Amino acid sequence: MSDIKVPGFKASELISGIHDAFSKNTEAEKKALIKKTNGIFELQVANNAKETATWTIDLKKEGTVYKGNAKPKADVTIILSDETLMDLASGKLNGQKAFMTGKLKTKGNMMLATKLDTVLKSSKAKL
Repeated sequence: MSDIKVPGFKASELISGIHDAFSKNTEAEKKALIKKTNGIFELQVANNAKETATWTIDLKKEGTVYKGNAKPKADVTIILSDETLMDLASGKLNGQKAFMTGKLKTKGNMMLATKLDTVLKSSKAKL
């Protein structure tokens, strides 16, 4: 789905891949992931040009990924750079280390943010 991509962001491909992986989930897989995660993540990603793109991963009600702010309100907002998100997704960096070194900031339920690793890994397995 191309309307989820934002030009100038490496994370666009990643988010698009997560979207595609979610769309391949069966209803049972979707419900299991929602039950396991139970949260809405809003990712605010900044690129090298200091532009910001926002994506939402809804694993509370819908089991979907979309571009834009969370509706309803996000349980956790994760603020990070394009590069940091790519490193998290590839496994080069873990979320805890990114948070401790200031590469990742959160607003809201910080414990839920720790589940983002699981979401990224489960989506990568589907690709």
